[in-house]
Amino acid sequence: MELGDTEMNGASALASETALAINYNGISHAVMMVSPGHFEDFIRGFSITSDIVHSLDEIYDIQVTKSGDSHLAEVEISSRAFWALKRSRRQLAGTSGCGICGMEAIDQALPQLTGLAPVPIPDVDLFRDLRNRISVAQELAQCSGALHAAIYIDTEGHVRLCREDIGRHNALDKLIGAMVHAGQNPRDGFVVVTSRCSLELIHKAVRAQIGTLVSLSAPTALTVQWARRYGLNLIHVPHRNAPRVYSPTRG
Repeated sequence: MELGDTEMNGASALASETALAINYNGISHAVMMVSPGHFEDFIRGFSITSDIVHSLDEIYDIQVTKSGDSHLAEVEISSRAFWALKRSRRQLAGTSGCGICGMEAIDQALPQLTGLAPVPIPDVDLFRDLRNRISVAQELAQCSGALHAAIYIDTEGHVRLCREDIGRHNALDKLIGAMVHAGQNPRDGFVVVTSRCSLELIHKAVRAQIGTLVSLSAPTALTVQWARRYGLNLIHVPHRNAPRVYSPTRG
């Protein structure tokens, strides 16, 4: 009902969300609020961009079950990845007075990443009518709104994959998981995020070996700094102006 109306004139669709608990080799790791659907894509992408696994080969099995309003994902990963995960968890454990935990948390927020090999900036023609193509690809948002999207566009300018979620990080993780599962080369084409381009999205893009990240919102100074440091092409597409290249790679 719209504000000021005295009668109910119909219901509007609302975006859905659910709690997703993720266990690795039987050990609880995280609980995330996500949009239902594409859970396996999310888990693949989250595992890679959180540096839990280095490749899809280290994920042996994913089983997702529903319980009421929540879901549980049991993920089986390689012994190497599991021992590295347990070692990382031990490093973060301790008391707040030890003087170490704060530094470990900073290392998690500002991690050392592996730089990317340079790729060319996409041709400007690939960005023509980009916002309209994204709007068509966002099928869930057309019904409910309130959803971020991450989209993969190939070298010909075609939308190949689109993943939507209430969380901008989740949307990118879902897309990365879908790209890896489909065998898409992340160095080809580019990835578009409809949300604010936060530093964590840069981390995820670099860990997923994405060559070019395009944002519909202007980046922050720190985001640009990190994109340049690690060789990620970072482009902003304003509403009415030409695309702006903030971080060309150096070759």
